[in-house]
Amino acid sequence: MSMIHVRRTEPKPDELFIELRKLQQAKKDLEDELMETMLLRSTRMEEEDALNAEALHLEGLLNEKEEINRSLQLTCEDFKQKAQRQLEQNHQKEELMNQYCCQIEETKLKHRKIRMKFQNQLLQLMEQHKSLSTVFTPQRLPAEIESAVYTTEQLLKAEQQKLEQLTKLLGRLSHTQTGEMQMDTSDKAS
Repeated sequence: MSMIHVRRTEPKPDELFIELRKLQQAKKDLEDELMETMLLRSTRMEEEDALNAEALHLEGLLNEKEEINRSLQLTCEDFKQKAQRQLEQNHQKEELMNQYCCQIEETKLKHRKIRMKFQNQLLQLMEQHKSLSTVFTPQRLPAEIESAVYTTEQLLKAEQQKLEQLTKLLGRLSHTQTGEMQMDTSDKAS
């Protein structure tokens, strides 16, 4: 085998110096670029940290707002239920008031009819009384007076019973209104 010798030529010092300058410039450029990249990376990390902090802050605010929203929804539902109960109670009170008013009017009407009947009977009795001496003999007079007294007593008792019923109805109505006012006061206090 033959060996071929390739002779390397040694670079000249000027060429080496130019090459060294190029390498030093490339190294400086790379160092500057590395420094710029590190600064950019540091800036981006700071921005990322700031964004993460902002995201955490916003997430906390969102959780807070959602909790407030849930609380307000519960409060709203509670108010709706209370309003519905109040409407139902008012409707029941109104029906009860109407019922009591009707009962009072009926009782007044019955009382008026009884009074008119009583007045008519009293007028008839007074008319009969005027002609009593002609219609009745003195022997029958005590029995007729007793009958008239008995009839008058019965009518007075009936009128008294009706007055008592009316008084009871008025008392219940007053008691119901007082109870409703107390319920309204306790509901408002709640």
